[in-house]
Amino acid sequence: MREWQEDVDAIVNAVNGVVTVVKAAVIVDTNVVVAGFPTEGSALPVARILRGMQEAAFPFVVSEPLLAEYRDVLAPAVAPAVAPAAPDPGDQMLWELLAARADLVLVTGDKRLLRDRGMRGRVISVEAFLAAA
Repeated sequence: MREWQEDVDAIVNAVNGVVTVVKAAVIVDTNVVVAGFPTEGSALPVARILRGMQEAAFPFVVSEPLLAEYRDVLAPAVAPAVAPAAPDPGDQMLWELLAARADLVLVTGDKRLLRDRGMRGRVISVEAFLAAA
């Protein structure tokens, strides 16, 4: 049994004195996400939960306000990447993600992004992605 399953199985529901284990979708508070970041490779419970979220290993839900809180709290901990200007200012966030890690590749159908020479080899078409998979 995977480590995260033990944590999810530990969610207990007591009704009329009968205890049953429930596999429920969970809401992961921002403090758990933040605590799990610097310990990502470890066996600490918060790291296991964060890893489970990343792997979609258990059902969890988020809302736009919760995602905004994750962003607001984590943003100061993440150094801003220096990215060249995207061909379309509305796509700058994608260029910043690409600049943040050399191992990332953008899959897109946007011809302007595909033609950009600054990110050549890091921006691929949907067809190229599927052919490589």
